[in-house]
Amino acid sequence: MGRKILIIGGVAGGASAAARLRRNNEDDEIIMFERGPHVSFSNCALPYHLSGIIKDAEDLVLMNPEIFLKRFNIEARVNNEVISINRKNKNVVVKNVLTSDTYTEKYDKLILSPGARPIRENIDGLDSANVFFVRNVVDIDSLNKFIKQNNAKDVLVVGGGFIGIETAENLRKAGYNVSIVIASKQVLNTFDYDMVQILHKEIFDKGIKLYIGEKIAKIENNKAFLSSGTIIDAKVIVMAKGVIPEIGLAEEAELKIGQTGAIKVDENYRTSDKDIYAVGDAIEVQNALSHSAMKLPLAGPALKAARIAADDINGKRTFNKGFICSSAIKVFDYNGASTGLCEAVIKSQKLKINYDIVYLVLSDKVGLMPDASPLFLKLIFQVPSGKVLGAQAIGKGDATKRIDIIATLIKFSGTVEDLKDLELCYAPPFSTAKDVVNYAGYIGSNLLNKDFRQVSFNKVRELVENGAYILDVREKCEYDAGHIKGAVNIPLSELRGRTSEVPKDVDVYIHCRTGQRSYYAVTMLQHLGFKNVYNVTGSFLALSFYEYFNDKTTGRESIVTQYNFN
Repeated sequence: MGRKILIIGGVAGGASAAARLRRNNEDDEIIMFERGPHVSFSNCALPYHLSGIIKDAEDLVLMNPEIFLKRFNIEARVNNEVISINRKNKNVVVKNVLTSDTYTEKYDKLILSPGARPIRENIDGLDSANVFFVRNVVDIDSLNKFIKQNNAKDVLVVGGGFIGIETAENLRKAGYNVSIVIASKQVLNTFDYDMVQILHKEIFDKGIKLYIGEKIAKIENNKAFLSSGTIIDAKVIVMAKGVIPEIGLAEEAELKIGQTGAIKVDENYRTSDKDIYAVGDAIEVQNALSHSAMKLPLAGPALKAARIAADDINGKRTFNKGFICSSAIKVFDYNGASTGLCEAVIKSQKLKINYDIVYLVLSDKVGLMPDASPLFLKLIFQVPSGKVLGAQAIGKGDATKRIDIIATLIKFSGTVEDLKDLELCYAPPFSTAKDVVNYAGYIGSNLLNKDFRQVSFNKVRELVENGAYILDVREKCEYDAGHIKGAVNIPLSELRGRTSEVPKDVDVYIHCRTGQRSYYAVTMLQHLGFKNVYNVTGSFLALSFYEYFNDKTTGRESIVTQYNFN
């Protein structure tokens, strides 16, 4: 005699749990409830319908109730919302949202996968505006149809997370005038501020008006009035400020809620009730590096949790090491990916970690290849162990490949020495013979060994304003095409014969285009007795990307004569 297992929520976590439960056991009766009209749709792909990359909204639906029943013998009840849980009697009350009829279903095991709801700001005039959210297929279909039928050319996106940026990008590709307003100082907080400036530039260059550190005071007559006094045309407003875990059912059932405001679960995703599990965006999970509880509304973790919960229900051995927050995004021509701890999290959570940073810019493939382009990588590692804690990569090439490699290494507690030793696939169309991740290991090892000292490109403005001695070792033609104001040019090819021009009584900050030639200059000068030399990480290329957006949008004076982005 099989058990009766009910699942609340039929998208990523719920649908995956249901399928895994069936693979584990053919005898159980499995019923999945979804209050919306669709199960198993692609949340992450929703914005791509706006640009026509995904032509029909129905293409976003991966599986329908009929297929669930025929393929898995799982009953998927759409338009059915579970409105209460009775733990004592082990049943749930379900409401048919089309007829308002209610009924009761008993369970032996229950899995909660209610997801999360979009944050709605309390803004004066918002209720009378054309406001849309991006949560499901119905939402994206409604938004797409409205802007087309009403010729709504001016769209305001509120929020700069994954959904906000992807929605803005796809609306811009479709030809709309798009503005983004965010209260924080940057988009995409999975990246550190110094890295995200590359994406700020890309968003700005592609014609999206990006308002950083701004709040909306009121909405009136299809216009948004910002607290700074700026007025934005906004016939359509997309709210994408993030999500809040749907914990209403869990709270009413008196299940434990964690410190993050999400449902508390154990390593097998069992709640405080031994017969109730929870997965997906509504739960809190453990960060494998900081060992703290966190919310992680991403598809990958939801699918992993669903499998573990289904296996635990069937008495199978499970293995859960926690999560390291790996994620990726495409922003027009640039690809970004990150994993592990970023510097901002270490500082904001006041983690007691002694760390250092590798920042490098390297061609993503052999430079002779016509589509080769710079890849920017930031690596954070523990001192003195060298254990890799996190990394971020952004570029037009394959950023996800590099971060996936580093994410795998982090899961196995790898170090910068291990990065050096990784044997990776190589051919000119794919990478360089020593890949950027290998280089990150080399630089990290050199820093651990105190072979040289460095200063980050994000400190250069401060150096310039304080009159520091900055040495540019690029060739003269490069210097003439654009340089740091006040920098002295002695090309690396001439430096050995001109060392008498380099002062020994002040700190000397050396840069080139990406940091490689300047590193050679630093090691050369150190061997010649200079103890006051620093390599500028990322050098002129990283500095140009870092300074550009704020220069252009705030009107501040540039510290370079011309930018270099190639």
